[in-house]
Amino acid sequence: MTRGRSDEAQKKRLLTSVCVVALFLVFLYVYYGSKNTGESAIEYGSRSLRKLGSSYLGAEEDKQDESSIKFGLDDGEDGITPKSFPVCDDRHSELIPCLDRNLIYQTRMKLDLSVMEHYERHCPVPERRFNCLIPPPPGYKIPIKWPKSRDEVWQANIPHTHLAHEKSDQNWMVVKGDKINFPGGGTHFHYGADKYIALIADMLNFSNSNLNNDGNLRTVFDVGCGVASFGGYLLSSDIMAMSLAPNDVHQNQIQFALERGIPAYLGVLGTKRLPYPSRSFELAHCSRCRIDWLQRDGILLLELDRVLRPGGYFAYSSPEAYAQDEEDLRIWREMSALVERMCWRIASKKNQTVIWQKPLTNDCYFEREAGVLPPMCRSDDDPDAAWGVNMEACITPYSDHDHKSRGSGLAPWPARLTSPPPRLADFGYSSEMFEKDTELWRQRVDNYWNILSPKIRSDSLRNVMDMKAHLGSFAAALKDKDVWVMNAVPEDGPKTLKIVYDRGLIGTVHNWCEAFSTYPRTYDLLHAWTIFSDIEKKGCSGEDLLLEMDRILRPSGFVIIRDNKSVIEFVKKYLSALHWEAVGPTDSISESDGDEVVFVVQKKLWLTSESFRDAE
Repeated sequence: MTRGRSDEAQKKRLLTSVCVVALFLVFLYVYYGSKNTGESAIEYGSRSLRKLGSSYLGAEEDKQDESSIKFGLDDGEDGITPKSFPVCDDRHSELIPCLDRNLIYQTRMKLDLSVMEHYERHCPVPERRFNCLIPPPPGYKIPIKWPKSRDEVWQANIPHTHLAHEKSDQNWMVVKGDKINFPGGGTHFHYGADKYIALIADMLNFSNSNLNNDGNLRTVFDVGCGVASFGGYLLSSDIMAMSLAPNDVHQNQIQFALERGIPAYLGVLGTKRLPYPSRSFELAHCSRCRIDWLQRDGILLLELDRVLRPGGYFAYSSPEAYAQDEEDLRIWREMSALVERMCWRIASKKNQTVIWQKPLTNDCYFEREAGVLPPMCRSDDDPDAAWGVNMEACITPYSDHDHKSRGSGLAPWPARLTSPPPRLADFGYSSEMFEKDTELWRQRVDNYWNILSPKIRSDSLRNVMDMKAHLGSFAAALKDKDVWVMNAVPEDGPKTLKIVYDRGLIGTVHNWCEAFSTYPRTYDLLHAWTIFSDIEKKGCSGEDLLLEMDRILRPSGFVIIRDNKSVIEFVKKYLSALHWEAVGPTDSISESDGDEVVFVVQKKLWLTSESFRDAE
């Protein structure tokens, strides 16, 4: 009996030991397995992205050593140039790396939601960036061509219909079969942006109800733009609007705008200055944009003041302008007092819209009583610094030139495009240098179009980006094409973006070591003049830049690279991996450009197998 119990006890101990060992092995497997796949991947809820090559979720071993990716470096035994890039998970078909809420959640950023910090740019560190291709959504089609695209887009390209339901009474957009239509309405102008625009022109007594005022009103800033119908309908009046909205609860509104072929940019009035120089716009517009203009001593209104030209207008359509309830009246009184201290005057007020005008000179500013708020900005403040600079609640005075000339001294459009602007003198540039630059880029663009002509028709291109705009002469050379150009000026170079705006064009400051603030598949043509050489000097990754260019380029879109030969050879090694193909010959340029070479590529249309299944 005793012996039997002893055997039974031994069996129990052995069984217990086996179970403990098994549990321990399972623990080791789970623990090290999770470390290998990346802790962040588990937090994100998907291992498939890790398997598809994304280092953004902590899969650092998949990322190549960026220090080894040098332009012109030959492939060695290491095989540094990929034969193919993996495809990102379909859930990331609309990824905006520097405006990614998942990044904010994963890294537990401490942001002040009350001042919109969560809608500002927050870029991933290099080891958390994607190194995979962003796939198009299921059933993606080549976008409808301009001008038809202003009024309709393919639903499959932006498969989001919530705005159509949420704004159904305001005529923002309507779902019709496989398309989404845009009747031209908005929160304030249900019956059409065209009628609303004519109303503003009439309020300002402009001739023929035309807001362009005989070419003197050319650049407009539309804040809280929705799907940008206001900016879209301004184009027929030769007015170029920068339509701005955040990636907020009305997700995809800027994506719709760009799909329609309307200039637009993702951004917010938060804590940082807008990425535009001072005195850029003749008119700012806010129609039910839901912005608290009184917060933080009026800092957001003062930021509008910074980017408005002398004598510029702010058209404000909101209940505060007409409602009679106690809260709206309080806001109206306080806002009126604030703009009066800013030396703005009411140019016109009718029904639900008020239009204020900024002064032409500094006289009013210096006539204010001592201690009046808001104060004037410090004398050492650079009003054109616009990349990562904190806003300040102060008034930006005019330069001596603008003060004495009682305005910007700009020619009306279209003469403005080719007339040397007064602010050229800020860079020591002469009129002759400006004219030479304009002619040089006209010739270069002619050459580009000779290369592209076998591949394009008159309506093939609409959304164009010049990744290093300098004086804007590339865009100026495209005046007769039915395109618009986003002119990007490097954040660490001469602040020439103000010259771009003074020519009646639009653009933004940017650092190409980071992702651009736009959705995937939003540009038909990218022009990259020495961009790769520039970022190499900063120690940034050329491979990351190629992936970013692929992200923002539409399928069947083009890239024109103008750089040295080693850069071109570097890019060629990635063509197959990116699903790009060369267009025309690689031409050495026999101009006074040193060893610059032009290389043109086209992005192929491709879909994942999952996309095909979903489309079917």
